[in-house]
Amino acid sequence: MTLLITVLAAVGVTATWYATAPKSQMKLGVLCWLYWGASLMWLVDAISEYLAEGAEYFNPAPQDMLNDAYLGLSVVALGGVIWIAYLLIKDPKQVLARIVVPRDAAALDSEKTPEIAK
Repeated sequence: MTLLITVLAAVGVTATWYATAPKSQMKLGVLCWLYWGASLMWLVDAISEYLAEGAEYFNPAPQDMLNDAYLGLSVVALGGVIWIAYLLIKDPKQVLARIVVPRDAAALDSEKTPEIAK
């Protein structure tokens, strides 16, 4: 379930990234890398578990499937949180810069600054 959930998230974000790639400033490529990395991690986990358990791997208990689903959703949510933190740090649309330093405050500071006499 974890592999399925992360692959679906990766495919969805990749399709969105591809559709908006030329004009997007939302850094969806970072989110694609996060989800594809998680998918690769779960694929390696699934292969190693299959090698250890054999065909039993394909018949999990319902409780195990539920736990895996929660884990997969948690990984997708954590990837979203990391992506939002990345957006806040990079601020590609300069949203935080406008909130922290309004244009009027910058104009007021330039008026208050005395000019240096030559």
